[in-house]
Amino acid sequence: MLDKLKQFGKLKALQDEAKRERFESSNNGVKVVINGTLQVEEVVLNPEINIDQQAETVKDCINDAMRNAQM
Repeated sequence: MLDKLKQFGKLKALQDEAKRERFESSNNGVKVVINGTLQVEEVVLNPEINIDQQAETVKDCINDAMRNAQM
């Protein structure tokens, strides 16, 4: 039982560490930041590009940041 508690403690520590890690991707003035648990923490848009370009760029940045997080 004690071993299970130790394993749980290690798992919790790994999860906390993953939350602190940040992965950023930017392109064309758009920036996306996600954490190690793949939650989006920040999105910065570029008001100088049209809505269709922004949507495509945000999608590309999210996918890129997620790929980086999973490596």
